[in-house]
Amino acid sequence: MKLHYITRPSSLKENAPLLIMCHGYGSDENDLFSFAQELPEELFIISLRAPYPMQPFGNAWYAINFDAQQNKWNDVEQAIESRDKISSFIDEACATYPVNKENVTLLGFSQGTILSYAVALTYPEKVKNIVALSGYVSEDMITNSQNSDYSHLDFYCSHGSVDQVIPVDWARKAPKFLDHLGIKHTYSEFPVGHGVAPQNFYEFRSWLEQRI
Repeated sequence: MKLHYITRPSSLKENAPLLIMCHGYGSDENDLFSFAQELPEELFIISLRAPYPMQPFGNAWYAINFDAQQNKWNDVEQAIESRDKISSFIDEACATYPVNKENVTLLGFSQGTILSYAVALTYPEKVKNIVALSGYVSEDMITNSQNSDYSHLDFYCSHGSVDQVIPVDWARKAPKFLDHLGIKHTYSEFPVGHGVAPQNFYEFRSWLEQRI
């Protein structure tokens, strides 16, 4: 397994639903893992560390560069590499741990959400549910074929209506994008910035409980 990670075992001895967490830019595997103790005990939880270390600390799934005019641009090649690393990791985790490969959920925050969209829409056969917190769909990171089967996918998407890092307008495009592909989804906004409000957490937790 090429990505560093931490785990919380499931209360089930076999065929556990698998939840893989992908943190945001500049963070690490401990960030979203703080949710683990509040999530259903039958979930086998793995929290990944993104592959690119940042200075002085933290990690990124891909570089975000700023030019002289402060326009941000993403290193899409790095993003696609990370997308494929997560995809391979899903296979390895399913082979290594007593989990059900038909019941895999990705939970992302911010940059981790952008990658979760990219993994799910490029490799739909590997995942079932996606919890997409405070992110957006970046089409240049998705490679899909006309005959991809998305019929089993289900997304929970949420965003802060006063997010100062990723504008809420970017997130609002996701429901239309998913509609166009005929993908089931729920979309919610909360009156917060770039973070997960308690009511946001309770909503996605109950969404997840109904699907595992």
